[in-house]
Amino acid sequence: MAENEKLLRVVAAVPLAEELCRLIEELEPRVQVVRDHSLTHPMRGPADWSGDPGHVRTAEQQRAFDDMVDSADALFGIPDVDPAALARTVAANPRLRWVMTTAAGGGSQVKAAGLERADLDRIVFTTSAGVHGGPLAEFAVFGVMAGAKGLPRLLADQRERTWPERWEMRQLDEMTVLVVGLGGIGAECARRFHALGARVWGTTRSGEPVDGVDRLIPLDSLVDAVAEVDAIVVTLPGTAQTHHLIDAEVFAAAKPGTVLASVGRGTVIDESALLPALEDGRIAFAALDVFENEPLAQDSPLWSHPRVLVSPHTAALSSKEEERIARRFAENAARLLDGEPLRAQVDTVEFY
Repeated sequence: MAENEKLLRVVAAVPLAEELCRLIEELEPRVQVVRDHSLTHPMRGPADWSGDPGHVRTAEQQRAFDDMVDSADALFGIPDVDPAALARTVAANPRLRWVMTTAAGGGSQVKAAGLERADLDRIVFTTSAGVHGGPLAEFAVFGVMAGAKGLPRLLADQRERTWPERWEMRQLDEMTVLVVGLGGIGAECARRFHALGARVWGTTRSGEPVDGVDRLIPLDSLVDAVAEVDAIVVTLPGTAQTHHLIDAEVFAAAKPGTVLASVGRGTVIDESALLPALEDGRIAFAALDVFENEPLAQDSPLWSHPRVLVSPHTAALSSKEEERIARRFAENAARLLDGEPLRAQVDTVEFY
């Protein structure tokens, strides 16, 4: 790098371990990561980007934090994962060029900031979409396998110390799995189900082929497709267009015994329509990592339903997540500096 070439000034606006700050600078030497670990809320566990809510800055520390954030050409993370803080710094810093959200579904955070169209046009927003694909795909496989092997029945018999007559479990290599959404997560799901011998279908907008997918399904043919599959895996982001896409009509079309796994955003599934589908057996088992409202309400019947597995939006969590996101940031920084398109850009019309 030329001695007089200006470094891209990146501010770590969320807690980011010192070794990962250095990793970004090593991977992309044209970047300077500005950080002050005393000013970001400490993590309570892996990938706890918003940090400990019990950590409160003094007024002087808050001014120092804001000044640091406002000096950025690019931000690693939305400050404190707070859309209001994003709106404040966007207004204060006309030189800001790029913001990477640490959440795969960070588009909703950008939308919540209520930014003006001019700001949405001048700043590139990206997410960590795809970074979590492997762990979420594993949960989807786990969920479909649990349904295929009758996990609720096994657990109930074990609790009661019942040794029943032998019964036939379903085999994944005899099943057709429909992946609703073939983005980063969906593509990883398709790859794993294909490797396990399942026939894989996937919904698509673009019509572009995806490795491991045997049949592409236009979204407007979703209802027809669910009538022919054995399992549905939902990976879509939460947008106005995907809200309650999996609704009563879809569940009514499903053939009895369908297994459901949800690893995208909870708003894609209409939970009030899911419950009757569970009761009449069209959905034989549902493995849910995401919900319409989180935390799941104490009075939600999903908690106690015998054929529902509740996972508290934790399937993507991995001790390697922070490093993966840091590496993604460094890769995108290189793309930004080289004038190339960035990966996982937020659509600032639909915000996904």
